[in-house]
Amino acid sequence: MAEPLWTSEEIAAATGGKLAGKPFAASGVSIDTRTLAPGDLFVALGGIRDGHEFVQAAFEKGAAGALASRQVFGPAVMVDDTLAALEKLGAAARDRARQARRGAVTGSVGKTSVTQAIAAGLKLAGRWHSSVKSYNNHIGVPLTLARMPRDTERAVFEIGMNHADEIRPLARMVRPHAVVVTTVGPVHTENFADGETGVARAKAEIFEGIEPGGIAVLNAENRWFDLLKGEAERFGAEVRTFGQREDCDARLIDFQPAEGHAAVQAHLHGRALDFPILQTGHHWGLNAMAVLLMLEALGVDLEDSLAALGSFEPLEGRGAETTVRAGGGAFTLIDESYNANPISMASAIATLGARPSAGRRIVALTDMLELGAEGPRFHAALAEPLQAAGIDLVFCAGPLMKSLYDALPSTRRGAYAETAAELAPQVARAAEPGDVVMVKGSNGSKAGLIARAVAARSSGEGG
Repeated sequence: MAEPLWTSEEIAAATGGKLAGKPFAASGVSIDTRTLAPGDLFVALGGIRDGHEFVQAAFEKGAAGALASRQVFGPAVMVDDTLAALEKLGAAARDRARQARRGAVTGSVGKTSVTQAIAAGLKLAGRWHSSVKSYNNHIGVPLTLARMPRDTERAVFEIGMNHADEIRPLARMVRPHAVVVTTVGPVHTENFADGETGVARAKAEIFEGIEPGGIAVLNAENRWFDLLKGEAERFGAEVRTFGQREDCDARLIDFQPAEGHAAVQAHLHGRALDFPILQTGHHWGLNAMAVLLMLEALGVDLEDSLAALGSFEPLEGRGAETTVRAGGGAFTLIDESYNANPISMASAIATLGARPSAGRRIVALTDMLELGAEGPRFHAALAEPLQAAGIDLVFCAGPLMKSLYDALPSTRRGAYAETAAELAPQVARAAEPGDVVMVKGSNGSKAGLIARAVAARSSGEGG
């Protein structure tokens, strides 16, 4: 029988809590009854809905016990503050798995995809653990730590932020042996009085948690490289670089996309590499370099690293492609609906422009959020990369995207609507056999509604 993830005795010792009811052993940790598995420890967190309201439902679904701050009817470890207790449980998981090499990923763009690509390499190399989805905040990071098995050999954690002073405590919680900052750009700038400079300094907080002698993997192409390098070295990290410059540790030489994959040429510490990846976005050239350096820092063989990159598929909403059958033929849908900012938007547009297509290249774009007063300018500025890429038709939804729509020549305008829901059927109807349709926008501006409407053409549901 498998060793439990946590016993009630261990939970009480880690959190300073007291057992109420019978002792228990948990095989997992959950904060949500909708995804809870039998045998999980249910942590009753506060929030818009108090988690204590769901403890009974958790027990009915097979929870082994609860972590609670007020009386529940079932076995539980009682604490004063359940979030603080979860943090302590995470720290205890980190400390008991002393053999585990831990990596951490942050950046303005590509955190989740790079984290999951690193995880794919860890999986091939031995006993591994990683963040799921985008569990990268003050709840997601300690939860991911608390779920880490005691025999883990390698782990990777995603760490995100919206404001200053959010990454620092999470980095100190993870204490990574290697970190990567994918890139820094104008994302969440509305929350920083000094704009992008503040974003860069907030990302640099990740170095404050790095273990002595740890490795910082940095994007040499990024305008904030010198600031990040200085901060990394200030906290004792060894800096390794990726980019296209000759002096980079992982140097991208060439990236050639084709349908559903790309061929990558690179130098890793001067050694020539040629390998395929299942990604077509040009940003994946540099992403792959970052992944190689992180896997190397975490003790993964190059053979396993290349195998992981060669089999890692695009995540949902982050470049996944679908062939949609409609009108006696088929067109291609590229779903980039999970997130968007000026950096990722320009990259996705350039990638689409470089792609061979028998038909038209069409984009449907929704608002990029959290850009503050500069939002309208950033949106209007997309007209230039759209023209450079030769995009045939542009559909826009949202008040900020109106600035882009107004900046487009009439020949490039598809349609404009105030909301994604209103625009979705128009985009679905417009697609014809041979076209390539890309949908991109911030998750909060509902770009996914458009992607789903376009994909529904396959089953005859849409437009």
